[in-house]
Amino acid sequence: MERKEMYALWEHLHANPEVSWEEKETSAYLIKFFEDHGFRPVPFASIPGFYVDVGNGSPKIGLRADMDALLQEVNGQLQPNHSCGHDAHMAIVTAVMLRLKKVESKLSGTVRAIFQPAEELGNGSVKVVEAGCVDDLDYLFGIHLRPQNELPYPHCAPGIQHGGCVFIKGKINGADHHGARPHEGVNAIEVGHAIQQQIKDIHTSPLVPASIKMTNFHAGTENLNIIPGKATFGLDVRAQSNTVMDDIKKKLTRIFTHLEQIYNVPIDIEFVDDVPAAIIHPEAEQIMGQAIIKVLGNGNFVPAIETSGSDDFHFYTLLRPDMKATMLALGADVKPGLHHPNMTFKKEAMENGVEILTTACLLSLERNGEKRNN
Repeated sequence: MERKEMYALWEHLHANPEVSWEEKETSAYLIKFFEDHGFRPVPFASIPGFYVDVGNGSPKIGLRADMDALLQEVNGQLQPNHSCGHDAHMAIVTAVMLRLKKVESKLSGTVRAIFQPAEELGNGSVKVVEAGCVDDLDYLFGIHLRPQNELPYPHCAPGIQHGGCVFIKGKINGADHHGARPHEGVNAIEVGHAIQQQIKDIHTSPLVPASIKMTNFHAGTENLNIIPGKATFGLDVRAQSNTVMDDIKKKLTRIFTHLEQIYNVPIDIEFVDDVPAAIIHPEAEQIMGQAIIKVLGNGNFVPAIETSGSDDFHFYTLLRPDMKATMLALGADVKPGLHHPNMTFKKEAMENGVEILTTACLLSLERNGEKRNN
């Protein structure tokens, strides 16, 4: 795949973003693209996305590209927007597959590209696992553009230690009552305030970064003489380890149960978009590190980085622990930052991503060939 062709593909994907679970046109466009280049892509049966192979036999190396865009306000208009770099990830993985296609007869195994829906909302990786297309993978490599202040271009790292993340949707189920008779019911705003105060008193290991924030709260109407008995609220919970995240969930559950008893009002809780912290396999990380050094030299190699963001990529190793996985942190001078509506990045970084992932795939195949010979 020529440089110009990769950039043209990126431009098309960037100009036609689709949000989580709606990536149908994106999927169809890429499927036709691969078919036109001699591949046989396999669409997923019940979700957007597909996988496509080059080579045959074992070992099997996976490459994951996330397809979805964010729904956000851009210059005053609410619209899908590729502000997290998934358009670049798709273009890079496609270019890798076309590069490997040229040497397919020399490959001692299979490389499988997985175009996954709904990374941003909905844990699309879980559905991909359920579809069975990662069951026989020995390795899985992901990729993500990094902000300038985290990993400046052209530096790259062989792993991203994402934190765990879970959103909590809650509902306080009391009854409205008269503003002159506060003793006749429970003020949902007071319950919400109690929740806010209680979560500030949650303590976890000081060695592991974690945070709990109330990010929305809705109660009452325009009638100021009604005390609201009902309210909805949302929490954003982060932790750099799955152990600490489990601890926080247990403590939050106890808080909600305790406040239900104090205020004598039901509080319904739903944990949504529960994403685990990173599970990086040392062997996969080592291979990715070798690939970075081989392509960019020691001077542009950075050890695995830690970030408070999250990514559903890590469900793959959580659900399939025998698979060796890591994610390439691609220094791309992302500005002003990921998820900013006007995000930009250094396009030349895509070329580094192609070279590094191609090299990582070839190194993985060579390593397993040597193991079999020994």
